[in-house]
Amino acid sequence: MREWTLEERYRVLQDAEEIRGLHEKICKSVYRQTYHVQPVTGLSSDPNGFTCHKGKWHLFYQWCPWGAVHGLKYWYHVTSTDLVHWTNEGVGLKPDTFYDNKGTHSGSAISDGEELYFFYTGNHRDENWVRTPYTCAAYLDAEGKPKKLPEPLFGPRPDYSEHQRDPKVVYNEKNSTYYIFIGAQTLDKKGTVLIYSSKELLSGWSFAGQLHVPGYESFGGMWECPYIVNISGRDLLIFSPQYTKLPGRAESTNHNVYMIGTMDYDTLTFTPDGEYHYLDYGFDFYAAQGASNVGDPDKAILISWIGLPDNHYPTEEEDWEGSMTLARELRIKDGRLLQTPVESISSIIGEELPADGTLPAACAVEVNVSAGDADLNLFTRADGSGGMRLHYSDAEKTCTVDRSGMNKRFNEKVGEVLTMPLPDGLSSIRIFIDRSSVEYFFNDGEATFTSHCYPTEEEFNYTASDNVSLKIRSIRPSVRDDFAV
Repeated sequence: MREWTLEERYRVLQDAEEIRGLHEKICKSVYRQTYHVQPVTGLSSDPNGFTCHKGKWHLFYQWCPWGAVHGLKYWYHVTSTDLVHWTNEGVGLKPDTFYDNKGTHSGSAISDGEELYFFYTGNHRDENWVRTPYTCAAYLDAEGKPKKLPEPLFGPRPDYSEHQRDPKVVYNEKNSTYYIFIGAQTLDKKGTVLIYSSKELLSGWSFAGQLHVPGYESFGGMWECPYIVNISGRDLLIFSPQYTKLPGRAESTNHNVYMIGTMDYDTLTFTPDGEYHYLDYGFDFYAAQGASNVGDPDKAILISWIGLPDNHYPTEEEDWEGSMTLARELRIKDGRLLQTPVESISSIIGEELPADGTLPAACAVEVNVSAGDADLNLFTRADGSGGMRLHYSDAEKTCTVDRSGMNKRFNEKVGEVLTMPLPDGLSSIRIFIDRSSVEYFFNDGEATFTSHCYPTEEEFNYTASDNVSLKIRSIRPSVRDDFAV
């Protein structure tokens, strides 16, 4: 694995031609995705600024242009009209002011119908590398590019640690007030959320207080990427707790969780209905962000980074890494969160292919499971050995995924085997395979499992137990590797 100096990681991109050759090189990779958003070069991580504005979906992602390394971060901009076909638009936000001299870090967006506004963390570091996080704002100008406000909306609070970032802006209709939720850490290194309020989007922000979540006062060491939304009258709180190990997550210390409950904006208290749940049970899912301006009170739209902080992946050798998940619809039914791919995904699913034991590099798979234990092993060798092995235990009502049998192994110490509960048993799975990732949706969205995988030429086979039936369908590309910077 390459060692990067600070100078290399935080080098400023002066001209697009500096990375054109890198783009041309990585476009030749067999692991480049065909229907998932991915970096034009280098590293993509957290999704940012996800919103619908005047009929167009805007999505940004954290981008380090030089390679698969966390360094100087930009916001890279992609757009879509259907959440499936995505167009590269180029850099959205650059780290070019005093307040963001070492990165335009994660944030959100909101539209008032006429104007589109962005909120992000300006990552400032002084000559001694001491960090000061600023909450900054921008708006979409006439040329369709974000234009920054000259000053931050506010700076960090000294009574919390330097970890104050990822502003998520929401509007509460009951009191006609905007709120910004900031992922934060207390001075005694406990995760929390700070809340600011204002009647206006670009001015008047004041500290309202700390979010109270009864029973979760000592849960994790930092809460990244907070997101709150009301679906069908219930409040959904999503965040990414760091610096902690959680049950059933092997050695990982980075997670994505959710709670369903009630948000009281007067007392800044979120009261969960029960325990927290994992948003996705897979190896590689983090920093999920919900879109604003969805326009439907009974659903939310969410996208996540396929990857984890501190983890490493085989494409690092090719100087790129990371992608976004498919856009997902979130609904709440009978007190449970359901996640399904957006309906427009059907526009790129093609004809049924022969179920002959082989897998295309990109495809959609429909699986039905009858009673009893079940096995479905993807990316096996021709003799059925190896691969990403899924086993469902009907007695335990659990599903275990093991990717240790694949030729290209990675993040072995973090964990290669994970088990997820399926309280109602297993009846169906929708699977989306795209060259270097796989997304499983169980039982019409009752649970999901997302993983990177890097099959070699000999691993495009599968096996299944007798009570498992499959339909494999072709899937058409919906992203292009356009060089837009």
